[in-house]
Amino acid sequence: MMKLRKQIPQNKMNYWEERYKKGETGWDAGSITTPLKEYIDQLTNKNIKILIPGAGNGYEFDYLIEKGFQNVYVIDIAETPLENIKKRKPEYASHLIHSDFFKLDDTFDLILEQTFFCALPPEMRPQYVEKMASLLNPKGKLAGLLFDFPLTTEGPPFGGSATEYLNLFSDKFTIKTLEKAHNSIKPRQNKELFFIFEVK
Repeated sequence: MMKLRKQIPQNKMNYWEERYKKGETGWDAGSITTPLKEYIDQLTNKNIKILIPGAGNGYEFDYLIEKGFQNVYVIDIAETPLENIKKRKPEYASHLIHSDFFKLDDTFDLILEQTFFCALPPEMRPQYVEKMASLLNPKGKLAGLLFDFPLTTEGPPFGGSATEYLNLFSDKFTIKTLEKAHNSIKPRQNKELFFIFEVK
C-alpha cells in the first residue's frame, strides 16, 4: 500500500487526476455495489436532493437517474471521471461539480458515501463530519459504506472501526444504523460497515 503523505502532492487535484489517467483506480468496482443498490431500491421519495461526493465514475449516479431520481449531484476533485459521466449522461452535465468537496456550498437531503471517507487523510475526518453535517437539511441523512479494518498510516484506503466511527460521528449525527455489511461485493466482504446517520 502507498503511504499517503509521500504519494499525494499538495495539489490533490493533480494526484487524483493522474490516478485516473494511469488507470490506477483499484477502488472502482465497475458498477454500483450491492449495498448501495439495495439501499437506493428502498427509497420511495424520488424528489429528494442527493449528493455523491468523491463520485469517481459515478455508477451510483447512473443508477439513481435510471430509477427516476432527478435531483442528484456528484462532486469530484478530478475532472476525468466527471467527463466519463458526462459522456454517458450529457443531459446531466449541470449536475456534475468539479471542485473540492470542502468548498461546496449547498444543502441536500441525502449524501451517499462510498470510498470517499477512506481516501481522505485520517486527520481530516473531524473536518469531514463537520462538513457533512453542514451540507444536510434538517433530518437529512448520510448513508453508505465505511471500511472495517485496522487504521494504519498506510493508505489510501484508510480503515477504521465501528467504535471509532461512533465516537467520530455521534456529536453531529444520530446513529440509525451501523452494522457489518452482509451484501458487500466479493473483494470487500467482511471489510465494510453499512451505515445510516441522521444529522442532529
